[in-house]
Amino acid sequence: MVNRETSDEQCGFHVTVEKKPRLAFHRFRSLHAGGCTLLDAVELRVEDGHREILLCFAAGTDPDKLTIPADGELVASRSVGGSPLLTVRIPCGTSLEMAFSGETVSIDPAMAEVGLLEGTNALLATRNGESAESVLAWLDFHATCHGVTAAVILDRAKPDSDPAFEGTLAAGLERADHDCAVVVLRCDIPLGRTDLPPETHPYCVPEAPGKDRMKVPPPDPWTAPLGQPLVYEIARARFLAEARAVANIDVCDLLAPDQAFNVFDQAVAAEGGLIALSGRHCYPWRVRKDQPIRFGDHICVQFDHAILRRRWCIAPAKAPDGTIWRLLRVGNAAADDARTGRFFRCMALRHPVRSVSKIVPKSSLIEHPPLIDLSQRYFAHNPVRMPEVRPDRITGHRERRAIVTTMKNEGPFILEWIAYHRAIGFDDFLVYTNDCSDGTDQMLDLLQARGIVQHRDNPYRQSGLKPQHAALQAADGEPVVKNATWVVCMDVDEYVNVKTGAGTLDDLFAAVPDANMISMTWRLFGNSRVHDFQDRFVTEQFTRCAPEFVRKPHQAWGFKTLYKNIGLYKKLGVHRPKGLNPQLWELIRWVNGSGKPLPRAMYRNAWRSTAETYGYDLVSLNHYAVRSAESFLVKRDRGRVNHVDRDQGLAYWFRMNHNVEEDLSIQRMLPAAKAEFDRLMADPEIAGMHDRCVAMHRDKIAELRAAPNNAKFYADLTGPRLDKLSRLLSHFGSNVFLAGPEAIPDEVVDRDPDDEFFFTVEKTKTTH
Repeated sequence: MVNRETSDEQCGFHVTVEKKPRLAFHRFRSLHAGGCTLLDAVELRVEDGHREILLCFAAGTDPDKLTIPADGELVASRSVGGSPLLTVRIPCGTSLEMAFSGETVSIDPAMAEVGLLEGTNALLATRNGESAESVLAWLDFHATCHGVTAAVILDRAKPDSDPAFEGTLAAGLERADHDCAVVVLRCDIPLGRTDLPPETHPYCVPEAPGKDRMKVPPPDPWTAPLGQPLVYEIARARFLAEARAVANIDVCDLLAPDQAFNVFDQAVAAEGGLIALSGRHCYPWRVRKDQPIRFGDHICVQFDHAILRRRWCIAPAKAPDGTIWRLLRVGNAAADDARTGRFFRCMALRHPVRSVSKIVPKSSLIEHPPLIDLSQRYFAHNPVRMPEVRPDRITGHRERRAIVTTMKNEGPFILEWIAYHRAIGFDDFLVYTNDCSDGTDQMLDLLQARGIVQHRDNPYRQSGLKPQHAALQAADGEPVVKNATWVVCMDVDEYVNVKTGAGTLDDLFAAVPDANMISMTWRLFGNSRVHDFQDRFVTEQFTRCAPEFVRKPHQAWGFKTLYKNIGLYKKLGVHRPKGLNPQLWELIRWVNGSGKPLPRAMYRNAWRSTAETYGYDLVSLNHYAVRSAESFLVKRDRGRVNHVDRDQGLAYWFRMNHNVEEDLSIQRMLPAAKAEFDRLMADPEIAGMHDRCVAMHRDKIAELRAAPNNAKFYADLTGPRLDKLSRLLSHFGSNVFLAGPEAIPDEVVDRDPDDEFFFTVEKTKTTH
């Protein structure tokens, strides 16, 4: 052996390295007998005429089934994550024989070789399918940039499943410029969990989208995420107990290169010799076709979801006695809070997929400059970069405001809704209809001829989508949407209630001048004990609603989003625009109904407010989901525009019919809305069409009420039980709304709405 001093001012380390053998392969001394599984046995030392042996058993092994020899001594016994860890002493010159459930087995322990890696800065890692080329690149990076001089790699491959790995690794190390000593540990039994598929599968990625729709392969303990916690103790006992410092990361991880002091020096200097490592997931934007996945491809992180992996780096000589090395932490030791280290987990190496969108929503990815520097500077790689996207410029002197909506049999309610929203400042209405039989289509065609709306047939049959989704997909290409400055998708039973200034959109925009997205949280309005349909303004008849602070049912705090059409998102969405252009995420100025900024975690998928994000001070969305009991019969008969397979029965009425409080705030806009309504009705054809829609609505109500099943349904809607429940809803837990009104006992229904009480039931499946 020869000594060689090496240093690198750029990477900030200076260590003296004793050249070690380049590569060694070792196996666990595993065996299975009597229903017990021994992972490894390590002879730690010989002293006083005795051999001290560490025995590491697989998780789930019953320690009561293990019997040491009569001439042996049990020095220590503990359980680590359900894995027995025993230390025994036997006289020199005797072999170790134990009974596993009464079956005697002879154990040949491996000799501890801690001198092999004494004084090194070592990595302790698992390999679960990564290529030899990736392992070599990983070793070279850490040797060059972090002063790593040794590595112990737990190779989890099934025996003989990767015959080329050993030769490729050996040849690569011979060509390497560093003198890193590498020990590869293998096991003849699987070390993974028995309840998970291969770790490479997207199902094992925390942030992978669409897990509920994935076809998941069966569990495979050879390749599943690690399930045996004692492998780190085995590596310490056999090779790493005398190392200068040991960093526990995997071969898909890279220690951050921009740290002033490397993690090994930090551990040596730390109180107790231990520091925590925090790892962030990183991803390629795209991997070139027919090219292998490389570390240098990983240039992106999620802007809204920083998964932090926990690992550690320890200086064994400074650590307290009795520590236990585990995957995420070191037992019986406390990390020095004043020191820490960082690393990147290269997700497409541990979970190789050709399409990155299978393991992470691409709309969450942004380029991370340190990773780009790492790719180009250290790996000399030319990664695929994110395309540049610029926000759209707004042209024209007046900002147009457009509503996109879907309707089916809403004839009597169209004119009020349009009049109200014209009165507060909306300009354009793009309406998609399907299967109407109450004059809705004819009314909209007439309004289109007058230049008031644009009416389209819903293309849901041709597209195969649900009606609302088909309409929004089609609307993306419409000039009225493309040319609008502000856009919102909302329904005819929803009314924008501006509470600031004079109640117009201009006042709202003035209150939040920097905002480009404004989410309007629902306020659920009930039937206000109105049973019969009346041809009067909805906003005038129905004044009872849910309290502002009402988290249940789940729908209570849904929102719709008025957003500036500047290209931050790619397409319309039911509750908010969808398909974020992540390159522009920092331009988002999204506020709630009180003008308070919403967190970036909501930028991609949120559709409802939370206790931290709801707000009603500037604007809300009055949601008249049930209207009168008679009109609800028609609504139920026509079916839902989006959830077409779900019945709007008693459970829906129960969830949405809130008559707890009175809110008259929207009524200050009634004079302006009625004036606009009167202007529309001054057209004889429009007035005649409205009267026709009202008449057809009444006829439908009469037809439905004549049917025995509907008569009973109507009686239930208007009966005293559901009427009383509509004033008790704020007292119920979420499971009550899933179970339906039948789950509520009479003694609860009889409670005073002003009482302080809470009622819930066990969770149950529902088809409502």
